[in-house]
Amino acid sequence: MNCFVGTVVGSIVLLSAAYTVNDPGTWWLELARYVPYPVYLLAAGLAVLASLWLGNVWRIAALLAFGLVTTVVMGLVWGSPDKGSQRLRVMTYNVKSYLANERSDSYGRIAWEVLQNDPDILVLQDAQQLVGSKELLPQPVRTMFGDRTLYDYGQYVVASRYPLRNCKPGKIDFRDRAHTYLRCTLVAGGLEIDLFAVHFLSPREGLNAARHEGFAGFDVWRQNFEDRMAQAQALSAAIVTGSRPVIVAGDLNAPEGSPVVRTLLNAGLRDAFSSAGEGYGYTSGHALRPGISFLRIDHILVSRTLGVIGCFAGSKEGSEHRPVIADLWLKRE
Repeated sequence: MNCFVGTVVGSIVLLSAAYTVNDPGTWWLELARYVPYPVYLLAAGLAVLASLWLGNVWRIAALLAFGLVTTVVMGLVWGSPDKGSQRLRVMTYNVKSYLANERSDSYGRIAWEVLQNDPDILVLQDAQQLVGSKELLPQPVRTMFGDRTLYDYGQYVVASRYPLRNCKPGKIDFRDRAHTYLRCTLVAGGLEIDLFAVHFLSPREGLNAARHEGFAGFDVWRQNFEDRMAQAQALSAAIVTGSRPVIVAGDLNAPEGSPVVRTLLNAGLRDAFSSAGEGYGYTSGHALRPGISFLRIDHILVSRTLGVIGCFAGSKEGSEHRPVIADLWLKRE
């Protein structure tokens, strides 16, 4: 009994400590970030139950391990809202539009989500089916966009109540594969902001290889991780060349603690949910077998000169990804 409890407690302590290390060389650790949290909760819960037959030291250790799972491992956040003026609501949403034709009400569900949250700036990814002339879009989508200014490129759509200038794609290529982001200058409240719409490479191929092929699949996972790191480094280089405040919105396909996201945070940004959100903010995973959201891989990152009032994840009804909505202050006190 004590061997089991000791193994679980030791493993959770080591994992929690490893999560604080921001080293791209720990590509193997990234696999742990994509494990559904019920796996960790189950192990920690069993350790707590087993510790009831042991001494007080074991019970305390097991409870502490359970606490580490619910906080560090699961990514619990308790932010602190900023004060400021001139409010701006930003929403990022991976709508998976190529799946929309599989359900007759898909566009209606997506539109309902957007209308419920009513963002000033809407950034869509995987929106290939929603580009082109506004008049040719499905009625729910036209209603969703309303009178916002639209700009689209490839999989990206930006819909804004404020003027957009100099919209153009940028490169976040990796190896021999071309990949892009979209960059626009947003003018709101007399302030010019560089807005980046981003969608990094999916980790799915690497995760499936590691899951089904064991050690043989680790090379595939490592390459996948290195590809996303290359994208993050290219985007970070583009961010630091500008002088304006920055908003990065999109599906980064990595949790905040990952070196992939940390690369962008090191460019002078902060995560809006960590800054002013509460809870876990999971955005993805509900389309998989567990049927629950267990990953926070969609993000809104902002310059420290911009304030964050609050940030939250939307519902799971419209897409395989929940949207992320952030209320910002253009002028931070």
